[in-house]
Amino acid sequence: MAIYKLIANGSFGPDEIEAMSAAYESALVNLGIVNRDDPITELIAKAIVNVVATGERDPQLIEQRAINALGVRRADAA
Repeated sequence: MAIYKLIANGSFGPDEIEAMSAAYESALVNLGIVNRDDPITELIAKAIVNVVATGERDPQLIEQRAINALGVRRADAA
């Protein structure tokens, strides 16, 4: 999974890793992404890492900001 590859290559503490993992998993669920090999997962992961790099540690805010930065939404959302 994309986020775990990025986490392994970075120098993140346990709190950051926990927040990124939670934000990533929640984002995939909320966006309706089932295929974890979908290329969008890597974009989401990178956006999450970028948000965490700004100092944010709240998983909900990380998810929100990453999704907003990408401009994506659920495929079934009207």
